[in-house]
Amino acid sequence: MHFLVILLFPFTLLYDLITRFRNHLYNIGYKRSFSFETNVISVGNLTVGGTGKTPMVEYIIRALQEKFKLATLSRGYGRKTKGFRIGGHDDTARTIGDEPFQILKKFSDVNVIVCEDRALAIPFILSEKPDTEVILLDDAYQHRSVKPDLNILLTDFNLPFYNDFILPSGRLRESRLGAKRADIIVITKCPDSISESQQKRIIDEVHKYNSEAEIFFTGIRYGDFKSFGTDDQLKDKLIAFSGIAKPDLFVNYLKSHYNLTEHIGFKDHYEYTQKDVSKLVNKLDTGSSLVTTEKDMVKLIKPEFEDLIKGASLFYLPIEAYFIKDGKRFDTLVRNSILKYSN
Repeated sequence: MHFLVILLFPFTLLYDLITRFRNHLYNIGYKRSFSFETNVISVGNLTVGGTGKTPMVEYIIRALQEKFKLATLSRGYGRKTKGFRIGGHDDTARTIGDEPFQILKKFSDVNVIVCEDRALAIPFILSEKPDTEVILLDDAYQHRSVKPDLNILLTDFNLPFYNDFILPSGRLRESRLGAKRADIIVITKCPDSISESQQKRIIDEVHKYNSEAEIFFTGIRYGDFKSFGTDDQLKDKLIAFSGIAKPDLFVNYLKSHYNLTEHIGFKDHYEYTQKDVSKLVNKLDTGSSLVTTEKDMVKLIKPEFEDLIKGASLFYLPIEAYFIKDGKRFDTLVRNSILKYSN
């Protein structure tokens, strides 16, 4: 690993210089960050994928949806469309991206919008959906053309940003110093057993880069299996498949709680083909079920897959983020950022 870091160092240095210069242009006001007439909350990270942004966005939606009219805005990674698009009944993961489509299916009262240019999209949102009170920016920490009212940075417990390296040596999209822009820093995917001393050590490390942000610790909680095939009886043997950035938590949970016989991994945001689905279904026998993640499930809800999965024992495993402690404090900070803005 250290040899690889050294080998890639020249490219890492170049990438670092480019991102530092870009950030400097925003810091001195040469490149402009726009504010808007509605509250904007950004949820993002310094790394490439795998920090649990979608569960955190869903957590915030649940905390706010009863009191505020919400919209989510993301690039819609992996979609086959371009430009500004408001999610609707005819949309799929192919037209708006897998994570936005997941939110669209779960929260009928939230407007789900995708657009590559966030600063351009927000005026359109306020024009098309003028009752919008809060816009949640998904994966927008590096999109500095929009100035959020609350900037939430996520970092994975298993590889926190302060132990990582800039691309291509590591997974950081910019320098660790970028953490300074965060109002709240959330350590995600923590084990239930995380001790107070571990939390203290992590807080001390984070404070080297941002001593003012509030720091919270969250874990991932799995729900009950949900069927999306016509056979709704979960069998004794499980065959798992997933196309997510970091499948270890998913696989380890299945291994520790069920009879997992195999895991088939695909790249993050993988677009399944009929051939893929046919191969997966053909692995089933009378005593086994196919199981996957919620993010993967939404990409299989397509007309071209209906005949392939008809009669198959197919399930997905929902997940949600939960706070190890101080969850109410987090909720209060988020709501106060909205109330302060509205006043």
